[in-house]
Amino acid sequence: MTDEELIVEFALTRLDNPGLDLEEIAALVVRRMGPEGELEFASRNLAVRGELRGAVFPSAVEQVLRVVLMLRGPAD
Repeated sequence: MTDEELIVEFALTRLDNPGLDLEEIAALVVRRMGPEGELEFASRNLAVRGELRGAVFPSAVEQVLRVVLMLRGPAD
């Protein structure tokens, strides 16, 4: 999944769940991606962080948040 596809998936999930915070939305996105997507994003996150191992689901959620916040642009 490309970063652009991830942003679209995140945005659609957010529209369906307006009361959730960003981390909860990211968790829903990761769950919807299934085991392969979860592993893909977890491995990307661990590579960015320079770590060899970590919990898969939290690492995948962190990567989704990292991509979303990075593409949102700098904080005001």
